[in-house]
Amino acid sequence: MRYVIGVDGGSSKTHALVIDETGQALGFGRAGSGNHQSRGLNSAIAEIKRAINAALDEAKLQTPSMKVGCYCLAGADLKEDYAMLQSAVEGLNLSESVIIKNDTMAALRAGLMRSWGVVVICGSGFNAAGRSPDGREIVLPGLGPISGDWGGGWTLSQEMIRMIMRAWDGRGEPTNLSDMVLEALELESVEELLSRLYHDQIDQKRLLHLVPLLFEAAEAGDQVARGLIIQMGTEVGVTANALIRRLALEDQDLEVVLGGSVFKGQGTLLIDTVITVVHRENQYASIKKSTYEPVVGAVFLALESLKVMIDNSLIHRLDSTLPKHLMID
Repeated sequence: MRYVIGVDGGSSKTHALVIDETGQALGFGRAGSGNHQSRGLNSAIAEIKRAINAALDEAKLQTPSMKVGCYCLAGADLKEDYAMLQSAVEGLNLSESVIIKNDTMAALRAGLMRSWGVVVICGSGFNAAGRSPDGREIVLPGLGPISGDWGGGWTLSQEMIRMIMRAWDGRGEPTNLSDMVLEALELESVEELLSRLYHDQIDQKRLLHLVPLLFEAAEAGDQVARGLIIQMGTEVGVTANALIRRLALEDQDLEVVLGGSVFKGQGTLLIDTVITVVHRENQYASIKKSTYEPVVGAVFLALESLKVMIDNSLIHRLDSTLPKHLMID
């Protein structure tokens, strides 16, 4: 029996999953950030190893038994990142062979019925990737404004603050976001919010956690909130269409996978906007949320590197043994 490891290493957590070639999930492990850009290489690699060891302990397997390890890591953006991460992960001696990919590729494979398509990620940040039927892959650098990106939770939280300030000083339209955000942060006024932000007295994670309020306000009819969500959905659709063109997938009945916490927001406005924008150029595209957490996509990629077909029998066995928290409703 051959065994593989799949790893999804993100900015906030690392997941590791051990599975056999028949699709039976054997062990799962969790650890902290596996992103070398935010944690440093040594710390990121240590967290990756900790997650894998936990998965191996649960599976009651030793590392020499692992045929392939597929590591889908945030921070694998440029060529130098891949070279550095390949060397560092191989140095762990956790599997016979090592595959390094960007974490978007795990999210892509976790949401597809087949091995090719397009994914757009809106989590704390924004990124996208695609794969053609012949195996050609495109991953956007995902480095924020310097690589042309706009969107994700951090951007939306900052835009919410900007809209609140513009409503306060008269340059923008009134918005219910003002009262909602002040209440969430336990502040008395917009002036106090501005002062706290100026003096760096509000943890950035607290600002990130404000994003669900944007969707609540939009569902209640707030036009400022709705406009921001439509802007986000438009950017997702434009990005998907660009990847579809670059991969020459026009006129294909491809899947566009939407992944990340922002897509869990209340209501349908965001996804409806994405569908509208994508279908303007690609009427046959199917827009969907992912079926599994990204770490499952990493093990699929590992199995496919061994020429294992991800068929209905394998999926059925996986679904019956996979921890429920790795399946998305």
